[in-house]
Amino acid sequence: MLTLRQMRYFDALAATRHFGKAAELTHVSQPALSAQIMEMEEHLGVKLVERSRAGVFLTVKGEEVLAQVRSILADVGRLEESARTNTGTLEGRVRLGVIPTLAPYLVPRLIPYLRERYPAIEIELKESLTDRLIADLGDGRLDAVVAALPVDADGIVTRALFSDRFYMAVAENDRHVLMSPMTEEQVDISQLLLLEEGHCLRDQALAVCNTAGKRQLLSFGATSMATLLQMVANGMGMTLIPEIAIPSEAARNAIRILPFAAPEPSREIGLIWRRSNPRPRDMDALADAISACAREISRDAAAAGRGAAKAAPRPAA
Repeated sequence: MLTLRQMRYFDALAATRHFGKAAELTHVSQPALSAQIMEMEEHLGVKLVERSRAGVFLTVKGEEVLAQVRSILADVGRLEESARTNTGTLEGRVRLGVIPTLAPYLVPRLIPYLRERYPAIEIELKESLTDRLIADLGDGRLDAVVAALPVDADGIVTRALFSDRFYMAVAENDRHVLMSPMTEEQVDISQLLLLEEGHCLRDQALAVCNTAGKRQLLSFGATSMATLLQMVANGMGMTLIPEIAIPSEAARNAIRILPFAAPEPSREIGLIWRRSNPRPRDMDALADAISACAREISRDAAAAGRGAAKAAPRPAA
């Protein structure tokens, strides 16, 4: 008999292309996940995956089955959401996706905040790039996404949460004279470090510094803001840093934070969910919680005495 558990394991395996990572994602042991995939293959009478040293590959039939499995899981997710419509606010499972340039700074505040005020919540988190999170949202594998706006997708609702201003981070012992507040024209493009392709913050940095068509950028693309700022602290260049990251990253890296002259560049952070979601009250409560956490970060940054350059996000009015 084909089970939802097997389909969820297969979906995780298809997403990660790795048995160990899929097992971690689904909170089971690797042998248990592998056994369930084999049972699924036996029941269907087809080979779904190819196992090799290079990784896991879906067969042609596996790709066909995956599309049907994800459709079924999306239907099940909608059924579960519908069944919970009459429960209290933020009770039960909430699957939230957060982009990597927000997750390390927002999540440590948000989870305790939600658990204190909504003890019946079961929060599941996924950190990934915007495109992947929006795809998971559309497929019913996530209930909501926190990302930079605007997001171009059909059938979604967005709510602005806070404005996240950009600053320039340089090494603390950098002896180059930089005007503060600085203008976009003063950015040394040859020293600008960026996140790797796919991160929306990379595109935002290029837009802020008017470098979309230039080729003298440093070729190294970091996979995380933490890695990028360690490089900056070691004198390898400079980078754009969002306000929400400043309280944490400035405390553990030897960096200087330089504000931009007005009008200050920024990104708008919002909550995104499906228009068909039957729990709009929960989405509003979640949005309120994120905005409240942004205000807490702002107060902490001000109390630390870091000044305007150290300030955290301004919640939207």
